[in-house]
Amino acid sequence: MSTSIYQEPLVSRYTSPEMQHLFSEEMKFTTWRKCWVALAESQFELGLTDIITQEMIDQMRTNVANIDYEVARLKEKEIRHDVMAHVYEFGIRCPLAEPIIHLGATSQFVVCNTDLVIQKQGLLIVRNALLNVISHLAAFCERYKALPTLGYTHYQPAQPTTVGKRNTLYLQDLVLDLQYLDYFLENMTARGAKGTTGTQASFLELFKGDHQKVRELDNLVAKKLGFEKPVPVTGQTYSRKLDMKLIELLAGIGATAHKFAVDLRLLSNLKMQEEPFSAKQTGSSAMAYKRNPMRSERMTGLARKLMGLVPNFSATYANQWFERTLDDSAIRRMDIPQAFLLSDAILKLFVNITSDMVVYPQQIYRKMQEELPFMVTEKILMEAVKKGESRQNMHEIIKVHSVEAGRVVKNEGLDNDLLERLAADERLPFSLEELNALTGSTLQYTGRATQQTEDFLAEIVYPLLAANKVTMTTVESSLTV
Repeated sequence: MSTSIYQEPLVSRYTSPEMQHLFSEEMKFTTWRKCWVALAESQFELGLTDIITQEMIDQMRTNVANIDYEVARLKEKEIRHDVMAHVYEFGIRCPLAEPIIHLGATSQFVVCNTDLVIQKQGLLIVRNALLNVISHLAAFCERYKALPTLGYTHYQPAQPTTVGKRNTLYLQDLVLDLQYLDYFLENMTARGAKGTTGTQASFLELFKGDHQKVRELDNLVAKKLGFEKPVPVTGQTYSRKLDMKLIELLAGIGATAHKFAVDLRLLSNLKMQEEPFSAKQTGSSAMAYKRNPMRSERMTGLARKLMGLVPNFSATYANQWFERTLDDSAIRRMDIPQAFLLSDAILKLFVNITSDMVVYPQQIYRKMQEELPFMVTEKILMEAVKKGESRQNMHEIIKVHSVEAGRVVKNEGLDNDLLERLAADERLPFSLEELNALTGSTLQYTGRATQQTEDFLAEIVYPLLAANKVTMTTVESSLTV
């Protein structure tokens, strides 16, 4: 690695080789060649045998990976057109096929189709990582489904929940992200063979006005590139609305990760739950005792960047005049790879963090005990009414004592003595022993949290995981050429 030029941190620090490869020059230009092979092969199969021969196709196929990048670079410098530079270089490798390479096509035939091929494979990598996070988090929810913990609203202590139930909230969002991703994948189409402005005029001429053959060409090329069908209509490019929806999907995954990471950072401060911390990890250069949630913080920063890409794509889509303008090119070259690399980096962290999170039950219990007198007031109110007292009167008395107990805790640093205050007030029909008995187990204040967790895992998550193989292997190309 050179130390004299800027290195993209997403590549040098954060992402997997599999995702990096998808956006490499090798992947891009070999896929361009596969597009040209698919086009020539489809044209040959549909009857253009007087122009295209099997030998031409075989020569093209043999040389898909045989690229002289320096020749292509010099040619592009001369003619200032990357696609035609590679048509020229491919023609040198395939002298028999040189006359028919790119026949009837526009530059966006290879550019758009290749983009979609790469995006599809990128989404499969993202999908696999999502399933890994879901699997890890499901195991965590199962393990801690019945561990009571304070709930928080407005980041203030509220009605208790369980650690497992809280994490089903993130898990549910991940399942939604997966559902949106699957819907997007199921509806992905190739650009196909559409011609310069999407009218297929050049292909109609090649097939001597045979509209059905041109339609078959469009479909056949799409299938050879790994898609069920082509997009129905295009301008010169496929609609950049598709890019917009793609990035919204990836940004949604980033938002889920961001929400999870921020909550974990807050829990880390409360000393209730933490991300994994390796034995030799250093938390701070100055403060040796620190256990900074650095992975969650990094995930927050990466997710912020990913979520911030969305306006670029809506603006790019909205500014495509008529059949196409070129102001989409430079920003897409940067932002589409970044969106996938950011998603990859975020999910790598998400998998790592959820694989071995640390929970501190005693600290969670201590926090619960500090707030439990406040939590039990609703139950005390109900029991007082059962004894014939006015709910409104009891509510006012309990409120006054609760505010005063809270003031003492905050201003004087003393323990919460609310139950003692209530027992000492003769207007309430309870002794201290009776109030302590009402307090009971902390689990009784968590409602159906445990059961909700069990139901969600059994009915939604486990069937989802059972239907999907969770692996971390490289996703193979779906191209048939």
